[in-house]
Amino acid sequence: MSLLDFVFPKGCVVCRKQGSYLCDRCFTLFTFDTKNLCLVCNRPTYNNLTHPVCKKRYSINGCFSALSYNKTVQKLIFSFKYKPYLTDIKTTLVDLFYENLIQNEYFSKLISQDKWVLVPIPFSKTKLRKRGYNQAEILAEELGKRLDLKTQNLLRRIKDTKTQVGRSSVDRKLNIKGAFALRNQNFKLKNQNILHIDDVVTTGSTLNEAANVLKRAGVKKVVGLTLARD
Repeated sequence: MSLLDFVFPKGCVVCRKQGSYLCDRCFTLFTFDTKNLCLVCNRPTYNNLTHPVCKKRYSINGCFSALSYNKTVQKLIFSFKYKPYLTDIKTTLVDLFYENLIQNEYFSKLISQDKWVLVPIPFSKTKLRKRGYNQAEILAEELGKRLDLKTQNLLRRIKDTKTQVGRSSVDRKLNIKGAFALRNQNFKLKNQNILHIDDVVTTGSTLNEAANVLKRAGVKKVVGLTLARD
């Protein structure tokens, strides 16, 4: 145990047992995501990719999620996103994220066929000032190290959207519509393949809206990667 851990001991964010941010017992409460839904029609797809009949010119190409959003996962992500801002918990989260992805044969096949760039879903300036960091950006950077892929902040949020929690699918689409724009930077978007990173996906409205902006700029493929699926 380090001196820092002695002075400020770590505790399980779920049950408060001291020793680590996630104890062995609470780890067993995790359920890995097996829904494999098409984010365009929200119906099952065997390979996590958008159904051929659902594909549109500017729609997302698929989505892979690591965990089901149960109460245990909710507490873990909440501790990462809000007070007391346990950014050190990123190691635990990204370990879970990475291990699930590399064990998915469809994801492994996907990233082996093309070159990919990780792009986090951006915060508004207001929320970024309030929280101090973007959890999607942290997840992207840490996941990029494990996958040996670059991370680029290609989007900016130009609309202070209200929370998506508790909204219907239609309301979510309206709420997030027009929320993103491209950053002014020297990065060639034409024919790029993007892995969009976020913490939780529900209906996919946010990922679809971001994919729409990138594809209109010339991006070839956009696939979502989220830590959990609600």
